[in-house]
Amino acid sequence: MTDPYPRDLIGHGRHTPDPKWPNGARLALSFVLNYEEGGERNVLDGDPHSETYLAEVRDLPPMPGRRNLFVEDLFEYGSRAGVWRLMRLFADRQIPFTSWSVGIALKRNPEVAKAMVEAGHEVASHSWRWIDYDGMPEDEEREHIRLAIETIKDLTGTRPVGWYTGRYSENTGRLLVEEGSIEYWCDFYNDDLPYWKEVAGTQMLIVPYTLDANDFKFAMNPGWTSGDDFFQYLKNTFDFLYREGETAPKMMTVGLHCRLAGKPGRADAVGRFMDHVLSHDGVWIARRREIADHWKKHHPAPA
Repeated sequence: MTDPYPRDLIGHGRHTPDPKWPNGARLALSFVLNYEEGGERNVLDGDPHSETYLAEVRDLPPMPGRRNLFVEDLFEYGSRAGVWRLMRLFADRQIPFTSWSVGIALKRNPEVAKAMVEAGHEVASHSWRWIDYDGMPEDEEREHIRLAIETIKDLTGTRPVGWYTGRYSENTGRLLVEEGSIEYWCDFYNDDLPYWKEVAGTQMLIVPYTLDANDFKFAMNPGWTSGDDFFQYLKNTFDFLYREGETAPKMMTVGLHCRLAGKPGRADAVGRFMDHVLSHDGVWIARRREIADHWKKHHPAPA
């Protein structure tokens, strides 16, 4: 056995802390809109092959050294149409979200950044590119972190305080601590509540993300096959946590992608889920920075 063991298999344990959500809410609900289109792998950006991951069609060939115009079209749907359809859903119901925004993707469509800020949503960082950072040289990843933060600041007027790489490296956490402006990190899927984690000698607040209540399964096998599948899973998750929240409040995250949930048949499911949520009292729908600030206030970092 490795001693000391580097994993934490205990977490909050049998008796989870009372998060003390505002107004005694049973549940904190976080919607996340992933804005990635234009940041995916492409030989135009110096990548060795075209994108193969999380497009509308599974098992795509990589096409080394060549553009895959078919895949480019599938991604462009998100930036041209899907993002605006989803933003209308949120606007119609006055629901806030946090965006995992890829820096270069926002730079290539700055109107999206402007619209998010005008609507009061949080623009957090999804790194500079939508690629796998595992194995990337440390200096290159450091530069990507800088580019992502500076680009979001330039486009929104505010430095992002939240971070989600998605496919992060063993250096990511240390580089975020070194950068100094990131207040919460979300590359974790191991809890229903925030928690503190020692990273590079300091306490980093972790606000866990989700891969189950997430539309990315429309592009996975097995995964969602219809909007009804997605709606039912979101509803079941919400209903269970809402009941549980009578005595042990938790957090729920819903992950959305512009090119996936932005399609009409899936956006319909998202809207129906929103309406289901809004029919309940005692739910705090919050941006992730608000959840992070709340947790810091009521459950400050250990010494």
